[in-house]
Amino acid sequence: MSTNEKRDYSCISLDSPIYRPDAFSRLDESDDAVFYQKDRFVSHLDETALQTVKHVIGSLVIESEPVILDLMAGWDSHIPDSINLKRLVALGLNQKELEANADATETVIYDLNKVPALPFPDDIFDAVVCTVSVDYMTQPLDVFKEVQRILKPGGVFIVIFSNRIFPEKAVKIWKESDENERSILVQEFFDVAGGFERPREFVSMGRPRPKDDKYVMTGIASDPVYAVFAEKQGGDPCRPRRKVLPLGYGEKISKEEMEIRKKRIKDTLQCPHCGESMKKWKVPENPFCYTWDNEFMYICFNDECPYYVKGWEHMYSQGNRGVSYRLMYNPEKDLCSPIPVPSPRALRDGIIVDNVAL
Repeated sequence: MSTNEKRDYSCISLDSPIYRPDAFSRLDESDDAVFYQKDRFVSHLDETALQTVKHVIGSLVIESEPVILDLMAGWDSHIPDSINLKRLVALGLNQKELEANADATETVIYDLNKVPALPFPDDIFDAVVCTVSVDYMTQPLDVFKEVQRILKPGGVFIVIFSNRIFPEKAVKIWKESDENERSILVQEFFDVAGGFERPREFVSMGRPRPKDDKYVMTGIASDPVYAVFAEKQGGDPCRPRRKVLPLGYGEKISKEEMEIRKKRIKDTLQCPHCGESMKKWKVPENPFCYTWDNEFMYICFNDECPYYVKGWEHMYSQGNRGVSYRLMYNPEKDLCSPIPVPSPRALRDGIIVDNVAL
C-alpha cells in the first residue's frame, strides 16, 4: 500500500464507535517520535503478568524456527527460551531501547501512526506480536490490514494488552472502553481488516502479585493479561491448531484426594483446594437472591486459593466477565458449593470473628 492510499471500509457498518470522527484522537497529539525519545527501561507489567505474556507467545508461535515481527517494540520482546528464533525484527521509536533488546536480530525505527504501511514485503513473517501497545495506534484498521499482508498464510498476529496506559497517548475509544469492551474492540480490528481467521481470545486475571512486588501489600491482584489472536487465512489445514496452553496454578490434586479432603471439611474446616482454614461467614437475609436456612457458612477467603484464582478465567470464558467464585461450605448440609464474587473484597464484611461480624 502506498503511503497516501486510503483503505476502503465502506462495506463495514458505520454504527460502530470506531467510525466516530474522534475515536482515535488523543490528549497529546504531539509528535510521537518526540514523546518516545525518552528512554523507558521499565517493565510495564508485574513479573507474574510478564511471565504470562511469555507463556502466551510461547504457546501460539508453533513454528520450529520462526521469523517474528515485534510491533511497537521496546527493550524486551518477551520471547520465551522455548522459541528457537530464526529472525526477530523489533520495530519501534526509541533507538536505545531497541538496541538493548536481546531477542532482536534487527531493529527498525518507524512511526506507525504517521505511516501505517509497514516497510516489509508480502508473506514473510510467521508471527507478529504487539504487546501493550495497541491502545496507542491511531490508525489500527490500516495497521491490522498491513499485518495481514506481511504474514505468511497461516501466520499469527498476537495482540496482548492489560489495563495500564500512558493516558496522554492512548486513543480516546480505548480509554472510554472498559476492559471487556477492549477485547471486543481488538476483535473488531481483525474483522474489519479482513483476511484473518476468526479471532480468539485468552485472559489471565486474578492471580496473586509476586511476593517482592511493591504493591503486594495492597491486596491488588497481578496485572491482567488479555490476548486476542488470529491466523492469516490460507494456512495449512493439517497443521496443529494454535492455542494458549493452560497456565496451571497450585498443586495438582487427584479427584480421589479431593473427595477425601471434602469429606473431612466437617471436622477440619479447611479448604480442600488450598488447605487454608475457612472463615465463618454470617449469611445475609437475601444474598445474591438466594435464601439459606442456616445463620452462617464457611468460606475460603484465601486470595491465592487455586479455586478462586482459576475462577476468574473460568467465568470469563463462560461470558461472566469480571467475576470469580470462592468455595463455600454449608455446615448444615455438609455440602460445598461456589459463591460468586466480583472483587477480592466482596463478602468480607460478613466474616465472623469472636462471634461478631466484621
